[in-house]
Amino acid sequence: MVKSLTSLIYRWRIVLHDMLVVPIAWLGAYWLRYNLETIPDIFWQGAIFALPAVVTVQTVSNIFVGVHRGEWRFVSLSDLSLILRSVIIGAGVIAISLFVVAERLAYVPRSVFILYILILALLMCGSRLFYRLIKERHFSARSGRKVVILGAGAAGEQLLRDLRRNHPNRYNIVAFLDDDPTKIGRQIHRVPIVASPDVLQDLINRWDIDLVLIAVPSANDEQMRRLVGICERSSVEFRTLPGAHELLSGQVQLGDMREVRIDDLLGRDPVKLDWQRVQHSLCDKTVLVTGAGGSIGSELCRQLASVCSSHIVLFDQSEYSLYRIQEEMIERYPDIKVTPVLGDVCDAAAAQHVFDQYKPTSVFHAAAYKHVPLLEGQVREAIKNNALGTRIIADLSHQNNVEKFVLISTDKAVNPSSLMGACKRVAEIYCQQLAHQSKTKFITVRFGNVLGSAGSVVPKFQQQIKLGGPVTVTHPEMTRYFMTIAEAAQLILEASAMGEDGRIYVLDMGQPVLISELAEQLIRLSGKVPDDEIEIMFTGLRPGEKLHEELFHTDENLESTEYEKIHLAATREVSAELVDSVFNDISARLDNYDSSLSECISRLVPEYQKID
Repeated sequence: MVKSLTSLIYRWRIVLHDMLVVPIAWLGAYWLRYNLETIPDIFWQGAIFALPAVVTVQTVSNIFVGVHRGEWRFVSLSDLSLILRSVIIGAGVIAISLFVVAERLAYVPRSVFILYILILALLMCGSRLFYRLIKERHFSARSGRKVVILGAGAAGEQLLRDLRRNHPNRYNIVAFLDDDPTKIGRQIHRVPIVASPDVLQDLINRWDIDLVLIAVPSANDEQMRRLVGICERSSVEFRTLPGAHELLSGQVQLGDMREVRIDDLLGRDPVKLDWQRVQHSLCDKTVLVTGAGGSIGSELCRQLASVCSSHIVLFDQSEYSLYRIQEEMIERYPDIKVTPVLGDVCDAAAAQHVFDQYKPTSVFHAAAYKHVPLLEGQVREAIKNNALGTRIIADLSHQNNVEKFVLISTDKAVNPSSLMGACKRVAEIYCQQLAHQSKTKFITVRFGNVLGSAGSVVPKFQQQIKLGGPVTVTHPEMTRYFMTIAEAAQLILEASAMGEDGRIYVLDMGQPVLISELAEQLIRLSGKVPDDEIEIMFTGLRPGEKLHEELFHTDENLESTEYEKIHLAATREVSAELVDSVFNDISARLDNYDSSLSECISRLVPEYQKID
């Protein structure tokens, strides 16, 4: 309330100023017309008679055009052109009015209108420019942290405006750096664009720079790594703007500077979903999410709530994870009906109850065990959860005529060397086979590692760095594909909306990332020096791990889809008899804790090559 009142007072002060300069311009035009000498009485009386109308018309014109909305401290060429437009409109209306009232302008010299436009425009523009000049001199002389902005584009310009408006005494912006040679030598609001970012160290030494702000929200991973590397070598504090995807989603504002995160350096172009198609597919539907408390499952719930699913059923076996996502959903999406169900996907009776009770129209099956080395020693539980758990939920989806069933798979299912990957491949095969005999549309979405997910490599490295090291990397040549949790969830929704029955959709993961370089980058982001302050230790491959993951099998020739970030993997046919036989065999051996369970998996996934 106070802020809006202050703004209103400020606007009316501008209106009052512009009203006061109108008489000066109007009478000054007459004075100039008569060569700065005495104005004849009859013309002087005509000028005074017309003055109230002139002030009224010009003020209305200024308000109509919006001259009073501009900030004097940041007046720009667009503001000045707006003033000129308002003055010309006002002068035109005044001339027409006086032509009608004052006997065809009998006592108003025609040249007065030209002079009036020139004088009024000069007074209105000049006062604003003078005010800005005084303020900018004040800013340049003031104390505050000396700041260099990397990026002289639209984001950098807007960042400069935001900092001057909201933190006028905290930051002193001294220069821009930009890679575009055509920009060098120019100015943005009187701040020079001096050179490319490569000279940052020289500027720091010369001007005692305190802070560097990276204002390139659209930078790709290579560009961002380069800029961050320059900042790190300069040993100066640096921050970055939110990424383009965060700005577009409305989660943050342009001025919300933050520390550089690892997902900035693995930067990926923002996902541009066909929200209309996704909404048409899921809006006003009851959706069941298994594994709803996990990293992918919880993000799926958030994204589903944003596309207006009317009822989201959260199914998870972890009480705490279920409680946490339930509380978040209730707080963030109060208009969405959320139902938490504590249960195990391997419990057929519990799963049946969920389908009977809530009758979901779509199912996103994200429940799975995922930790590769751990599962190598937990054969029964891995197969039970990842393979049989999938069969139970898939069968119930088929029996209840669910519209679509989306299986969340992994790149580890391709030529698997781990039990986890082999089980996920078995789950893929089962869903593809069931699609041939069901009205339910079965869709599989396959992707690689997710940044920041529970138990993943990034949180592990961060914890090791916090404890002082060493950071443990299994092999110096190990690579992995990465994407953010939000991107993975959004692409899953897109694939579910566009997906064809029984198909495997592979998300574009970009280029694989060298894990040793990832560790080094995280150490630098923490302000430490790799192998000096924080040691990187290579420990060797763990059971089930491969050096390099693959996103598709050689027999799964990738095809493009209408969406550039989603590819289609050609289906590999497996006989229904073999699938049924293997699953029946698995069920029998599970009850007996048979140690030969992994042999059943090999029958369906002959490419499974266990690595000890």
